[in-house]
Amino acid sequence: MRGRAWLLCLVALLAKPLRAETPQADEMLRVKALAEIPHDPTAYTQGLLWHEGLIYESTGRYGRSDVRRVDPSTGQVLLRRKLDASLFGEGLALAGDRLVQLTWKAGLATVYDLASLEPIDQWTYDGEGWGLAFDGERLILSDGTAVLRFYDPQDFHLISDVTVTLHGKPQAMLNELEWVDGALYANVYGEDWIARIDPATGAVTATIDASGLVSLTDRLRGAEVLNGIAWDPVAKTFWITGKYWPKMFQVVFEPIP
Repeated sequence: MRGRAWLLCLVALLAKPLRAETPQADEMLRVKALAEIPHDPTAYTQGLLWHEGLIYESTGRYGRSDVRRVDPSTGQVLLRRKLDASLFGEGLALAGDRLVQLTWKAGLATVYDLASLEPIDQWTYDGEGWGLAFDGERLILSDGTAVLRFYDPQDFHLISDVTVTLHGKPQAMLNELEWVDGALYANVYGEDWIARIDPATGAVTATIDASGLVSLTDRLRGAEVLNGIAWDPVAKTFWITGKYWPKMFQVVFEPIP
């Protein structure tokens, strides 16, 4: 019976329509995997960042959300802080020595001490929270629409916003965010590509094909969508994972020939 159920699952998966190809932008890139490490396959990854040789991750789901510190050499969770069961964890960013974690629908952001992961403050905001990044001056929030909002990192008051466009058309479903050298990288929820965005204009300047990282076997075992981008400024590489992925990948982005 197990074999037959597995076969039916495989047939159903293969029968699904193929994902749309990565949209064309001024620059077309793809991921090149350099290394991989274990990743907690029970982690519903919402936010990911790299700081001083360690990975910090925010996970979601009601009753299972947390913020955690991870050893990138092994994938081991070194420290975690659980959220109240009524909260669904979302994006994560580091501003100075404080981590800021969004929630999906509660309109609540929790501020943590980086060293202890102890909560030290809470902020409120309107609408949903999806992804979060810090550009050195402002916290940048995505909410699943094409609009990015910029907040003051001291009290989280709204400063401005920008609409993200691809070929002049709004690009919605922006999710997890990462700031790298003046550009913003965003997962597009439900897709296997990443957008590189000019934060001044909102224009998508490059699309990055990140398909093929997860095997069919891992998909059948529950690995879901791509979500999680972290930048290592020393190695000049990205770390990428997804919801319930059993692996995290160290990658670079290279031109598509």
